[in-house]
Amino acid sequence: MKLLLLPGDGIGPEVIAEARAVLEALALPGLEVAEAPFGGAAIDSDGVPLPEATKAAALSADAVLMGAVGGPQWASQPYDLRPEAGLLALRHAMGVFANLRPARLFPPLADASTLKPEVVEGLDILFVRELVGGVYFGEPRGIERLPSGERVGLNTQRYAEHEIVRVADVAFALARARGGHVTSVDKANVMESGLLWREVVTARQKERHPDVPLSHMLADSCAMELVRNPRRFDVILTDNLFGDLLSDLAAMLTGSLGMLPSAALGAPGAPGLYEPIHGSAPDIAGKGIANPCAAILSLAMALRHSLRRPDAADRVEAAVASALAGGARTRDLGGTLSTREMGTAIVAALAS
Repeated sequence: MKLLLLPGDGIGPEVIAEARAVLEALALPGLEVAEAPFGGAAIDSDGVPLPEATKAAALSADAVLMGAVGGPQWASQPYDLRPEAGLLALRHAMGVFANLRPARLFPPLADASTLKPEVVEGLDILFVRELVGGVYFGEPRGIERLPSGERVGLNTQRYAEHEIVRVADVAFALARARGGHVTSVDKANVMESGLLWREVVTARQKERHPDVPLSHMLADSCAMELVRNPRRFDVILTDNLFGDLLSDLAAMLTGSLGMLPSAALGAPGAPGLYEPIHGSAPDIAGKGIANPCAAILSLAMALRHSLRRPDAADRVEAAVASALAGGARTRDLGGTLSTREMGTAIVAALAS
């Protein structure tokens, strides 16, 4: 099996280094690990955020583990040459249409949440976000100048039925495995794309997944309920834009963005893309204080979904839980450990 590491920018290299340390401690036979430039780092080295060699390596791997991309030093680049454009291009090239974002509260972190412990205790939500369609990819898009001289920014929210069907199938299958239910989130009351989303998801549930309970909710109501009563949710299925926003909101229920991993999956057998959902955090880059847990938990998701080692994934997740139970905390969780020290605590828990 082949794993490609894309450390990227900002705190990306710091957290990926700790994920690599965990991987080395696992000492899995038959796993080949490579590394490639990506994002702003690739702009500096190759002139583009996604070099052809990096794209080829990603497509030939079984899994790709990414750190983060972006930073103010590349903000003046043309839009299609910014680090974030490289990430969108990589997702599109890999065909990873289903983004899995678990929001799980580790019991020792109940006090780190911004909500009362009794509200978030036992929280275990799985977001299934459509990843390669919607407003981030729809055409036409751009900034145009009107005859009056005024500029207009344009983005198109667009979904085809097959795009909705394939991500809905993923959500229903995961909910079935969890013994849970699906909440499909849209804005069907004001958006035609949301109306189609709701109609297609409803029809697919009746046709292929009648055993999995389904409910619908408007995106603004979902945001309110995530703060009021988050434990009512099991699997949340939603589009690219709403999934981006709502999963970040849910991150704070678990204590920190630094705790949330993600997986982006495509067709069976295709390589998966794994990354912490936090950004490059340029304000703390190089200070050694970033939380590596999300990157390490993203590695666990790669082991489970793409590298055929669910046993190793269980060990990594148990080691993170054990380290937290033992009091290991980075600054975002109210502790004092550095990035390296947190990684070391997890490696030690892995060996115990």
